[in-house]
Amino acid sequence: MKVVYFGTGEYAVKPLQAILSSRHEVVAVVSQPDKAIGRSNKIVPTAVKKLAIDNNIQVFQYEKIRKDDISELLNIDADIYVTCSYGQILGENVLFAKKYGVINLHGSLLPKYRGASPVQFALLNNDKVTGVTVLKSGVGMDDGPVIYKEEIEICEDDNAITLFEKLSNLSAKVIVPTLDLIESGKAEYIEQNHNDATHCKMLKAEMGDLDFSTTKNEIIGKIKGLAMWPNAHITIDGVYFKLYNAREYTCNLKVDDFKNGEVVVASNKQGLVLKCSDGFVEITELLPINSKKMSAKSYLNGKQINIGSIAE
Repeated sequence: MKVVYFGTGEYAVKPLQAILSSRHEVVAVVSQPDKAIGRSNKIVPTAVKKLAIDNNIQVFQYEKIRKDDISELLNIDADIYVTCSYGQILGENVLFAKKYGVINLHGSLLPKYRGASPVQFALLNNDKVTGVTVLKSGVGMDDGPVIYKEEIEICEDDNAITLFEKLSNLSAKVIVPTLDLIESGKAEYIEQNHNDATHCKMLKAEMGDLDFSTTKNEIIGKIKGLAMWPNAHITIDGVYFKLYNAREYTCNLKVDDFKNGEVVVASNKQGLVLKCSDGFVEITELLPINSKKMSAKSYLNGKQINIGSIAE
């Protein structure tokens, strides 16, 4: 089949590579506009655009695809549109333009976690399983019929960074077989049970604020789920830390003997442990201000955090 691929960030690169390596033909790519990166504000192409250019594929970029003139895109000879982490909502002029319509690679087991941040919310909610759903897109948000679904386990040490990578790989695994099924006429389009649908919101910067009067599961979920952005964060003894991973800390200490947010362990052998409402959380990976990401134990190998300090 002739495919137009809609995608933007690193998550969408491997599925595009999989299609490029198949017998299907990518005739064009649509990606978000290039953005300024870093302190230098250098304009750089999106990850998907880079791959398209490397393969001599025409690239379209729209500020607002539902409002801009996209006639040139629509006139390209294609059988199907594939979307993966594109970042814009498509209008009916795109959804119904081609023979097989639009299929979307979505990073959850639909109908669970419809919306923009399903990978993060699986971690925020301490789920044990997630996966990828290939669905036919309609005018609603991720509510179209399911063509293919595959699940994976969420491991204890997964955070948003590692889970994004796993789901990107899984998306690459399932996209070509799905295209084959559609082309052969053997694809089944199974309607979702809309009564079971859950929705996830856009992430906001203020979600990174931690409240240690909440439970250990809430604290750990936030640290893991926000590890790409906006990052859970704390300040201890005047030092600001971005947090990337954490786990429950089991010990014989009594919860009622400590204040919420209190440092109860801080050593390069045992790590960094904080008290929350119903137990203790070990911070396993962090980034101190003006430094690099490291394990908490590595940080404590050269720096001191005082027992009894309160994380804010």
